[in-house]
Parts: sequence; structure tokens; C-alpha cells
Amino acid sequence: MPRGTRSLPPACLERLAAADAILHCGDVATLDVLSDLEALGPPVHAVFGNVDDDQLQARLPEMLVVEAGGARIGMVHDPGPRQGRLERLRARFPDADAVVFGHTHLPEHAQRGTFQIFNPGSPTERRRAPARTMGMATVDGRGTIAFQLVAVG
Repeated sequence: MPRGTRSLPPACLERLAAADAILHCGDVATLDVLSDLEALGPPVHAVFGNVDDDQLQARLPEMLVVEAGGARIGMVHDPGPRQGRLERLRARFPDADAVVFGHTHLPEHAQRGTFQIFNPGSPTERRRAPARTMGMATVDGRGTIAFQLVAVG
């Protein structure tokens, strides 16, 4: 999230404001930034990350499951090591259809059967990714989720 001179790209803000819900997988940073996200309109579902201040960590859970369009989406910041990640997240969220996560700031999407994991990358800190990104999820009403990675700058 915005830190120093960084800010969310306009393309990201437009998509967030038009969404049915906003899922944020940690590193929001401060309560002020969370308030800014909430002011965009859609309900915000968030978990805390390792750079979030004490107030934010006290307010947000470590893990969360959100229901959307008949789908259950798990949320966590740190998914652990890359090796075995899909299986580990499946075990942590046994009733979820998908799990979204952050921490690495690197886009990732994997699927086994109907279960998926997805990291949307970061719209403000691309690290080793080729672009700043965010994710969009569409749920078809029968609980099937389609994830899309969107470059925003």
C-alpha cells in the first residue's frame, strides 16, 4: 500500500471503486490507508500483513474466509514457502474454493481440481515482477471463481 511517495495507480483505484468487494491480503500499512480503501465504497475484507502497524494488526484477523457468489475464498498474508504451497493452503482452508494471499508481491496462480490459489502481486511494489499488478476475481453464481491478473502500471 502507499508508503512515502507511492500511491495506488488510477487504474487500480477505478477498478476497486467499481468492484462488488475488495479483498486485501495484508501490508495495508496503517488504519488511515484502510480507511481510504473503505471510502471507495465496496466492502473491504482484509487480513493483516507483516508490515502493518500495531493498530491494524489488532483490528484485522490473520486469516479470513469470505463468501462471494456462492464461493468461499480464504485469505492470508504469508502463504509460507513456495514448495508445497497449494497443498498447505488447501489444508489451512479445507472448506474454501480458493485462497488469495500476499507477502511475496509476486503474481502466482495455481489450481488442482477445483481448488485455486492466487497472489495478485502488488499495485505499488513490483519487486521482481515485470509490472505492478492487481487481481480481479469473477464468481459465476454457482461458486466457480475465475481469477485475472491486471497490470496497473
